[in-house]
Amino acid sequence: MNPRSGRRARTTAAATGLAAVLLAATPGVATAAGENLPPLQPKIDALTINWNKACSYEPVYVPVAPELRAVVEDPTQDNEDWETNAAGAQFEAWWTDADGVVQRRTHTSATVHSPITQLWRTPDDLPADTVVSWHVRAVDDEGATSAWSDEAPGVTCRFIIDTVSPEPATVVSEQYPDDDSGWHDGVGVYGSFTFDSPSEDVVEYVYTILGSTPKRVRPEEPGGPVTVRWMPEAGGPYYLQVRAVDRAGRSSSETTHHMRVAEGRAPVAHWTLADPAGADSAAAEAGPVARAGDGVVFGAPAPSRTDLASTVALDGRGNSYLTPDAPATDTTNAFALSAWVRPAATGTPMTVASQDADDDTSAFALGLRPAEGSSATWAFRYGTTTLTGGRASVGGWAHLTGLYDREDNTLRLYVNGKEVASESGVAPVTAPGAFQIGRARGDGGARWQGEVGDVRVWDRVVPRKEIELLGSRPAELLAAWDIERTDDGVILDRKGDEPLTLHGGAGFYTPDFESCLEDPECVEFPADALDGSDHLALDGTDDYAAAGSPVVDTADSFSVGLRVRFADTTPDRPMTVLSQGDADSDAFKVRYDPAASEWQLVVTDGSDPGAAETVVAGPGAPTSYSDEVVVVYDDSEGRITLYIGGEAVAATEFNAAWSAPGPFQIGRGHTADGGWGEYFHGGADTVRVFSGALTASQVNSFAYLY
Repeated sequence: MNPRSGRRARTTAAATGLAAVLLAATPGVATAAGENLPPLQPKIDALTINWNKACSYEPVYVPVAPELRAVVEDPTQDNEDWETNAAGAQFEAWWTDADGVVQRRTHTSATVHSPITQLWRTPDDLPADTVVSWHVRAVDDEGATSAWSDEAPGVTCRFIIDTVSPEPATVVSEQYPDDDSGWHDGVGVYGSFTFDSPSEDVVEYVYTILGSTPKRVRPEEPGGPVTVRWMPEAGGPYYLQVRAVDRAGRSSSETTHHMRVAEGRAPVAHWTLADPAGADSAAAEAGPVARAGDGVVFGAPAPSRTDLASTVALDGRGNSYLTPDAPATDTTNAFALSAWVRPAATGTPMTVASQDADDDTSAFALGLRPAEGSSATWAFRYGTTTLTGGRASVGGWAHLTGLYDREDNTLRLYVNGKEVASESGVAPVTAPGAFQIGRARGDGGARWQGEVGDVRVWDRVVPRKEIELLGSRPAELLAAWDIERTDDGVILDRKGDEPLTLHGGAGFYTPDFESCLEDPECVEFPADALDGSDHLALDGTDDYAAAGSPVVDTADSFSVGLRVRFADTTPDRPMTVLSQGDADSDAFKVRYDPAASEWQLVVTDGSDPGAAETVVAGPGAPTSYSDEVVVVYDDSEGRITLYIGGEAVAATEFNAAWSAPGPFQIGRGHTADGGWGEYFHGGADTVRVFSGALTASQVNSFAYLY
């Protein structure tokens, strides 16, 4: 035998004895003793039909003549170091034809290095609707074979080719029918859709709604119907498409179910609480009038950038509440409630709204909970489940929404339109008693202190996008200065009603490109203006620009920003680029401190003399190009953040905001002795002032938000 043929004759008794032991330990092996071990018997769990269907004695159904696969392996125990263990596969398929004659087809693959998956694309002449059996065995490069896969402990694999596709499915929905009778049910209401095909071998339905990602559902038994549930999140025309799939994987043609979804039902109870001062009840947009206790004060301030004109103020005492003296909704089904709130304190649990149960407790309560060592959080309790999330700050407006989805028994809490907590598997709770605004049964000290407005209750699911709109207070542009050269020392904002006045000899920088073009010795063009043709130039000694008024209410949410360029990338003293305060201090200011190599945001805790300052800082260094500096204060979160170049470099909790009466300043701020100083040396441009808090993504494009 040629040793390079892949096998080498064993010449010692020891080698012969080892081969005999291996042969005895290998079931189904029948080959010459002492020389070559046969391949291993293919394992049943390594045999597949079309990759995804396992070998089974019970026939599996396929749509066409299938590909059969098997993992085959030749043992390595009989190899020399330089030998390989190659293996191929011998497939055999057979069936009994209409005349009772057994028909067979075979296929033998090439032998390659093992273990390896070998496949056989069976011929197209295999009959349909007939049980076809198959098995496989391994063969090595010397022709030795393993036992067939169906020899003990294996089983014979079987399949049936099904060439007939299933009949299309019908779609039936009571809530959202396919008809011309108008608009049905609505946003936030679940509908049932029953799929059914006349074909008895359908095992799956694949459906999409408005071209969404396909979903798959299986009936309890082949050929049976299946029902799915779906809830629309917006009104308008929709279509559902479904295909029936049989056990062979064949798909029916697509059935399209058209439907028209109505807008969501209005709240079942709605009190704006914007009634005139001195009123003894709250008028209802929906539901019954709410009786007001003696401690309810109408005409309180409303959150800015909303449609509310006013709210009610509650002081947390016994008679400071409102109630319609009736339940607002059935809490055992889907429901939601929302309100605008502003707490006057956060040290004790407080309830915005609740509904009485029948055991001297409340079935649910929406409000806040104090947290030891950290900010208070918003809370929504339903039965024994309490969700908490978000940050509750004294004096900060927030929009709260609590939602119970009976479909999957999920409880959700939203703050300012964003989901902050959820829990599933929450059992429904009965609440036959009266709805309450500002108090709850069974919760000691749970009465609300602060303002409440626009209380709404729904008897349906309120989708996420609808909640986002309800809780939205988008930032609004108050002033925008696109700084360009003027001759009178006044820079008008875009609206023309908030001029910036230049002081101390402040001027403009205009790059002189023509001079460089005309000068043969000019080798470097001047730097561009920060934006447009010119920008504000400040000398760092006494130059600054200021509006004639505060421009922004620093006690409410605000965002201010500008572009700056340092005249010197190694300044020798702190410099302030933005501020607003009063005659003696700054409500906020943004400065660069070269000694610490950091940007600093400084906020003052109130306007009283000697009020404490909070300083937060982030690393940075002046550059020869522009920096975008943006400050964002979110009063609903009680948080102020400094962004440099679109990145948040410093942030802190801040609940001591105050309305600064002084003018908005560019290029200077107050020093420790209360005087003016820290004048900025460099350029400034593209100044923007917003009421409201910009989002992180909006900060990146603050200059273009008009």
